Amino acid sequence: MSNKNVNIWVWIQNGRVIKAISCVDSGTIKIYDENDNLILKRNGLTRIQVKQIEDNILRYGAKKLSQHTGPFRYL
Repeated sequence: MSNKNVNIWVWIQNGRVIKAISCVDSGTIKIYDENDNLILKRNGLTRIQVKQIEDNILRYGAKKLSQHTGPFRYL
């Protein structure tokens, strides 16, 4: 991921691992389940809306992953 404004979030909800990918530049949020099935996708969000969604994701206890970290380092 060469885009610096892309954030990857991971958390456990109802015993399932959930992953979210947010991009401030394109105004998108994508949420995936533990099998990488797309659960939710939102387009056309403003920067403020993306930040508000990221704040809500943090309330679930999400961890923000570095773009240079291996995929299973958070476990």
